Amino acid sequence: MLGTIRKESGGTRGASLPHPDETRETFTWDIAEAMLDGLPDGALNIAHEAVDRHVAAGQGAQVAIRWLGKGDAREEITYADLAERTSRFANVLKAHGLERGDSVFGLMGRVPELYVTALGTLKAGLIFTPLFSAFGPEPIRTRMEIGSAKALVTTETLYRRKIAKWCAEIPTLKLVLIVGDEAPEGCVALAPAMAEASPDFETARTMPEDRALIHFTSGTTGKPKGAVHVHKAVMYHAISGRYALELTPGTIYWCTADPGWVTGTSYGIISPLVNRVTMIVDEAEFDLDRWYTTVEQEKVEVWYSAPTAIRMMMRAGDDATKPYDFSGLRFLASVGEPLNPEAVVWSNRVFGKPFHDNWWQTETGGIMIANLAAADVRPGSMGKPMPGIKAGIVERTSTGVKELADGDIGELALRPGWPSMMRTYLDEQARYDKCFVDGWYLSGDLAMRDKDGYYWFVGRADDLIKSSGHLVGPFEVESALIEHEAVAEAGVIGVPDETAGEVIKAFVTLKPGYTPDEELERSIRGHARKKLGPAVAPREIVFRNTLPKTRSGKIMRRLLKARELGLPEGDISTLETDET
Repeated sequence: MLGTIRKESGGTRGASLPHPDETRETFTWDIAEAMLDGLPDGALNIAHEAVDRHVAAGQGAQVAIRWLGKGDAREEITYADLAERTSRFANVLKAHGLERGDSVFGLMGRVPELYVTALGTLKAGLIFTPLFSAFGPEPIRTRMEIGSAKALVTTETLYRRKIAKWCAEIPTLKLVLIVGDEAPEGCVALAPAMAEASPDFETARTMPEDRALIHFTSGTTGKPKGAVHVHKAVMYHAISGRYALELTPGTIYWCTADPGWVTGTSYGIISPLVNRVTMIVDEAEFDLDRWYTTVEQEKVEVWYSAPTAIRMMMRAGDDATKPYDFSGLRFLASVGEPLNPEAVVWSNRVFGKPFHDNWWQTETGGIMIANLAAADVRPGSMGKPMPGIKAGIVERTSTGVKELADGDIGELALRPGWPSMMRTYLDEQARYDKCFVDGWYLSGDLAMRDKDGYYWFVGRADDLIKSSGHLVGPFEVESALIEHEAVAEAGVIGVPDETAGEVIKAFVTLKPGYTPDEELERSIRGHARKKLGPAVAPREIVFRNTLPKTRSGKIMRRLLKARELGLPEGDISTLETDET
């Protein structure tokens, strides 16, 4: 742990929770419910809370989405614009015979039509499912079959490359909408359909427990699971965005997560719009100068990004930040995988503020544990449970689970009942039921809680390394390695050893300007031994030009181990499509 980044009273300027611990003690879900308007007769619809209620309140002229195209294209979409476009889209769906409860899939990058599709689908009372546009044909087909897709909205390029060959074999699929003015045979062009549709649509009066969203897990360890979320989830999207991300009306907010995954929907569409922010949406992929320029020129105030991107910024060095003015930033947060302590310290140095790590899963639907604005940040920690969230560290037993004491490593568990909790796995109720034992939701992640209530990620249960009686989380070792001045990235695995059971082996990539040799290897090993002790430090370090990663940038330890031990690697095309 690299010390503690202490904050003066009030933390980040204007922090939503100046006294987070007090709020945790007094919090009730009535506070979250009061953030919403609702619809008559107890109805609740995400699209109404995200868009139409702001227009009704006289805020329609505010920019909802500031879209930056891959080139110089730029478009500003107000809340009034978004209300009209989503109504037209809902009418398009209705005109083609889609009904309440039908499933609409979206396969696009960060283009305006994606946001209209998501919200228009919900406005119509249908179920929206995002798809990662970098998926290959088979992962797309698998998810559409599991989700009984009735409609698909995509681009002509993606359709011809990934959909056309098998589209007719999906028996439930009735409609394919193609972004633009023209469409291949058998499909419908979205632009003319929208132009002909009425701009008026009465939002479906869905009930809080009606299905709204299906988010598929990555499928890297087997068949992808469809986590079902309901309209009531918007209650948690609203309050967690306010508390964990400091989203307030008028905030300039940039979430870099891909909209094909749960983060890009929950905190890249719903939560920010419910909190009436102005969202920056950049169609392009990561480019260091473009990102820094965007933060400066768009006057981004709240920035939500991923550890992979943060490490890439670190790799470019401090000097790369110097031409830019980041004074508009007031809060930075990180999501997708644990954030290495060194990255927190680095961001505090170059941006004047630390990235605040948080933890959640596709199944939880929203941020569960977070470093909040007013609280001290302990680099490497996930933070503390959000108001309304009860967490614990448990151990599975033959009869159930038992809670562990502070300082013990066990499985991170949550008490069920928060609004954005998944309601089931699609058509896999038995698999869903196994997630709950003795009144706990079991996350499958190993963690530790310290005496002050901060939670620390250790690793997935199947990543844990057992060496000479020690249980070693690879994240801890990787974090220590990238503190070395030469190391850009690290991946750590356990390899069999007759004496120790397993020994730790590390694979590292180097920052520009460093050459792999024995002297550097000894330096890195010495650094690791000093930081971690000889029992935990890697026995061997291997230099690599690149490390195997998912498309979103997560290092694939399982693939490293398979290649090291000569085990079957599985379907690599599927493995390389994990989420951010």
